[in-house]
Amino acid sequence: MPYYETGDVRIRYEESGIGFPLLVTPGGGLNSRVSNWPSAVFNAMEVFRDDFRCITMDQRNANGGESTGPLALDDPWGGFADDQLGLMDHLGIGKFAYMGYCIGGCFAGKLIERAPERIAAAVFCQTVGHRPEDPDVMYRSGRDVWAPELLARRPDLDQGMITRYLDGLYRAQPDFLYSVPRALIRDCQTPILVLPDETPSHPHQSSVDVASLAPNAEITVFPWTSPPELKARTIEKVRRFLQKHCTV
Repeated sequence: MPYYETGDVRIRYEESGIGFPLLVTPGGGLNSRVSNWPSAVFNAMEVFRDDFRCITMDQRNANGGESTGPLALDDPWGGFADDQLGLMDHLGIGKFAYMGYCIGGCFAGKLIERAPERIAAAVFCQTVGHRPEDPDVMYRSGRDVWAPELLARRPDLDQGMITRYLDGLYRAQPDFLYSVPRALIRDCQTPILVLPDETPSHPHQSSVDVASLAPNAEITVFPWTSPPELKARTIEKVRRFLQKHCTV
């Protein structure tokens, strides 16, 4: 299990396959980690390893993962982008494609904001987003599911820090993707493919908004996870989309 370390941050990552680099992050909210892939809607590390150099990682401070570091209290979404871009730098990778599941849609927005010239294409798979009728659904997940286990093993953290961190993630910009404003997606030129979902934390409207705003965006049918034939065609659409925009 290789690690990338910088300062007091240690990121565990894995690689599979060869070809154009594709960073893929699994779902799980703040517990996004490599071990979540077997339960993902489909395992990108397995599905795309014959087409791309697939790279995945435990996000910083995900319970059950092996990536650790301080809470990025002053810039929570930027802290994740620092880890992701830092890992690519560590691997000697300049331009890469990105596919994010769940919370990965918010990661994608921040990567596009921070390093648009490096993101060859982005896939938003069942993205997290703000739900006006239940605005704290993600906040509660962080408070009730993620925070207790983290606090139990990190005596350097306290509830006040957790509250500040979750406020920065989910309440500082209570709209759309949380991580970036709508104007960023409206102005970005990055090719984007959206795979919608509809759950409490994955509002269908957030996926529709990304696809509607981004000038170079496509969106798949919904629902797309069944029957198996439709799911297979959707996965193939992702593969063709990435191949079209990603050349060595």
